[in-house]
Amino acid sequence: MHARWLAALMVAAPMLAQADVLIGSWNIRHLGWANDKAIPQVAHVANHFDFLAIQELMDTSALERLEQEVEALSGEAWSSMASRDLGRSSYTEHYGFLWRESEVAYADSAVVFLDSGDVYSREPYSARFRDVDTGDLFTVGTVHVVYGDSIGDRLPEIAALADYWGWLDETAKGTPRLLIGDFNLPPDHDGWGPLRELGAEPAITDGRSTLAITADEYANLYDNIWFEGGGLELSDRGILLFPDLVAMDHLEARDRISDHAPVYIGINGARLELVAAKGAAMTGIETEDCIDLNASAPSRLEELPHVGPARAEDIVEGRPWVSPEELTRVSGIGGGRLEDIEESGLLCR
Repeated sequence: MHARWLAALMVAAPMLAQADVLIGSWNIRHLGWANDKAIPQVAHVANHFDFLAIQELMDTSALERLEQEVEALSGEAWSSMASRDLGRSSYTEHYGFLWRESEVAYADSAVVFLDSGDVYSREPYSARFRDVDTGDLFTVGTVHVVYGDSIGDRLPEIAALADYWGWLDETAKGTPRLLIGDFNLPPDHDGWGPLRELGAEPAITDGRSTLAITADEYANLYDNIWFEGGGLELSDRGILLFPDLVAMDHLEARDRISDHAPVYIGINGARLELVAAKGAAMTGIETEDCIDLNASAPSRLEELPHVGPARAEDIVEGRPWVSPEELTRVSGIGGGRLEDIEESGLLCR
C-alpha cells in the first residue's frame, strides 16, 4: 500500500450510503501507454467506486500507479491485481481489478479462462471477492470483446459468453456472479439471446457509455454489467458521465482519460454520489443549492414536488435525462406536476 498526498487534486472522498459495495467497470483507453493520461483525474473517477474492473490495461505498472493515486486521494488503503497479457498478436492487453480494502477483500479463484475453442481475442478474467461488512461473496468476470471490422466479428465472442456464464457459476460456487466489461454490442441486440436464456440480465439498458467525437455527445451503449436476474437485488445502477467531474471539456476528457464512461451497480444498499474534482465545472454535479436529475441521490430527488421514494427510483432508473420536460416519462408526472417541479426552483440549470 502507498501513502502520499496529491497536491494537484485535493478533494473529499465520494460519499457512499451506509453499506455496502459500489461496483464499476471501465475501459480506460490504453491505460499504461505513453499517451499523456491524466492519472489524477482517472483516480478521482475511480474513487467513486469500491470495486472497479478495468479493461484496456496496457501495462500493469499503470495499475500500480493508479492504486497509489487513488490511495493518496482517498486517504484509504486499496489493493489491485492484474491478469497476464492477453491477445493473439503483438497487440496485447491486461485486465485489472482495483478495490477499496475497507469495503472489499479478495477471496480466491483469480484465473484467466481456458479458451479451448480459441474464440476470444482476449480471454475473460475472473476472481471471487468478499463484501467486508457483510461477509457475502461475489464473483466478477470481465472481458473486452473484440471490435473487429463489423458487428459480425463480435458475435462469436458474445455467443461464447453463454458457456462462460455457466463456467463462471462453477467458480462462484452458488454465490452471485457478474459479467462486466466492454462488450462492443448494445444490450438489446439479438446476439445476447443465449446469455439471456440462462437468466442473465444487463444492469444498464438506457443511455450511452462511449464518448463521441462530437463534443458533449455520447455514441453507444457498449459497456455493461450482466447479473443473475432474480438472484441479486441492485440498489443503484447507471453510467458515470465523467467529463463533468473533471476540469476538462468533453473532447479533452476523451483524449486524456477515456472514450468510455464507467458503468456501475450498487449492491447491499450502496448508491453513487458524485463529487467534482477541484477546479472542475460544476455543471451537472450535485450542489447544496440545486437538485440534478442525473446526479442527485434519491433522497434529494424526493425534495421535488410530487416526487416520493417510488418516483425518485424511477428517475434514477431513467437516467440520463436531457431536460426536465422528459420527466413526463415517469408514471404520475403529467403536465401540471411537471410545471410545479420546474417552477419550484430546485432543479439545477
